[in-house]
Amino acid sequence: MPRVALLVIDFQHGLIVGPPAAHQADATLAVLNAAIGTARAQGWPVVFARHEDADELPRDSAKWALHSGLDARSGDLYIAKTACDSFLDTPLQAELAARQVDSLWIGGYATEFCIDTSVRSAAARGYRVTVLEDGHTTQDRPHLSAGSIRMYHAWVWARLSAPGPVTVQPLQRCLAALASSAGK
Repeated sequence: MPRVALLVIDFQHGLIVGPPAAHQADATLAVLNAAIGTARAQGWPVVFARHEDADELPRDSAKWALHSGLDARSGDLYIAKTACDSFLDTPLQAELAARQVDSLWIGGYATEFCIDTSVRSAAARGYRVTVLEDGHTTQDRPHLSAGSIRMYHAWVWARLSAPGPVTVQPLQRCLAALASSAGK
């Protein structure tokens, strides 16, 4: 049976609240909190990756802090990162290995940067990745709307060729699959 962890990436105050605010931030927050509740009920590790940047997101600043509505607790795992890849120069892979994790549910911010890079990195490392289709967000960009960015990346991720498979589905479908596997 797979050992799963939930990875919530960069759902930080300065990135979600803005300005500008992230697309559908409240709905994304609700999905992430529901996924966190599921992970805890299943006994899965909950991992929060936080981006640090001396200019934009300095450590311990209000912008750097996780969004106040996120159900983060002291027993969760916190990973500091300085690149889009949650694995690059961080202890994430070692922490997951120590917990015998082989599968990840991933959500957070920003779809086309840190979510995309971390999904690809996890799949390249052989993790079975489930992207929470309704649990990641971004902002409108000069060339594409946030909704278009999310749809495009969902299409790409579902077609990646990597050692680890990538599935993209809304949280409710993930929960139904989880309930179905528990009944077997």
